Amino acid sequence: MKAVISFLIIFSILVVIHEYGHFIMARKSGILVREFAIGFGPKMVSWRRNHTTFTIRWLPIGGYVRMAGAGDDDSTIEPGTMGTLQVNDAGVVTKIDISEHNTSLSGIPIQIAKADLIDSLTISGNENADPDQARTFKVDHDALIIETDGTEVQIAPRDVQFQSVSVVKRILTNFAGPFNNFLLAIVGFMMVAFLQGGVLSTHNIIGTVQPNSVAAQAGLKANDQITQVEHQKTSNWTELVTALQSRYGQKTTLAIKRGDKNLTVELTPKTVKADGKKYGQIGITNQVDRSLLGKIKYGFTTTWSTGQQILKVLGSFFTGGFSLNKLSGPVGIYTSTSQVVDAGFTNIVWFLAMLSVNLGLVNLVPIPGLDGGKILLNLIELIRRKPIPAEKEGIITLIGAGFLLLLFIAVTWNDIARYFFK
Repeated sequence: MKAVISFLIIFSILVVIHEYGHFIMARKSGILVREFAIGFGPKMVSWRRNHTTFTIRWLPIGGYVRMAGAGDDDSTIEPGTMGTLQVNDAGVVTKIDISEHNTSLSGIPIQIAKADLIDSLTISGNENADPDQARTFKVDHDALIIETDGTEVQIAPRDVQFQSVSVVKRILTNFAGPFNNFLLAIVGFMMVAFLQGGVLSTHNIIGTVQPNSVAAQAGLKANDQITQVEHQKTSNWTELVTALQSRYGQKTTLAIKRGDKNLTVELTPKTVKADGKKYGQIGITNQVDRSLLGKIKYGFTTTWSTGQQILKVLGSFFTGGFSLNKLSGPVGIYTSTSQVVDAGFTNIVWFLAMLSVNLGLVNLVPIPGLDGGKILLNLIELIRRKPIPAEKEGIITLIGAGFLLLLFIAVTWNDIARYFFK
């Protein structure tokens, strides 16, 4: 149960933070955000603020943002729908109730024949469903509509729709979701650094020397800086470790800086085996950076390095062949979560940050249906200097959504086979 709750919390945080990025940029770009939902399924509670309806729904997995005129947002009312109109003193409609459980005690009951809530902002129909009482009403620009499931949102006139703002603003709005995931990762890795009390330094300076190790026998000491390995310059810890690992069983000369002195040390790295490969090891660890700047910097550097690793995996699909084992879906993430939960809170935060980088980068892959695909279509429109026909864009998006659904099913089944039938 603890693993299930942790999985739901982690997954929801990732998605809600992602959607919040779209929400903020859409608002700044002049796009009406009709609903910001946490969770899916039937509505639990809702409230309105600054033209947006905020809802909490019963299925606690992720969330979504409904931007006017974008994606699945639909402003149409089917002819023949029964509803109730509330009007102001000027006879202009301020609220349309078409909910399945219409409980409006006041207003004008109407059988709707035609509703244009985008351009002309009018609604026509028969009052009391009487053909002899046909009427047409003007609808207020900021009128509310109670939808069939009881959710009250604002109507979406043309001027506040997603497609009405500039291409650049649409690109920024689409990019804002992944960008928020990168910010979450940076903050998450910073938290890890503070929770640990410091981070391993990236400098090529020895932190500790293990007793009776190759390094100890050669006379190396803490705070020694190894500047060269067999005349190969090492400017950071990664370069130092890589150089030493390649020298297993070979006599090696190290250039050492100890205070104001420059020394030369000879040793032979011990040969160790891991995953069927041989590596050189001399028995040293790097320093722990406990400074405030070091902890803050760790958030940025780890996000960057994690992103590079993910990009290498994505690139390997084209260079090393496609394999479902390189991907993980909800089952794989849940399995990993159950393992991380037992390792403590710090590891959970690290896992959240790592997944956030994943979500941000994967969403930028230029596949229709993902943010990257939407940005690609935006860029094509920018180059063509005219919008892509709506029907063509719809077909492209549908194909992309179909591909993603098939990929999701394949990855999920592969995860089940890997973790439960191995």
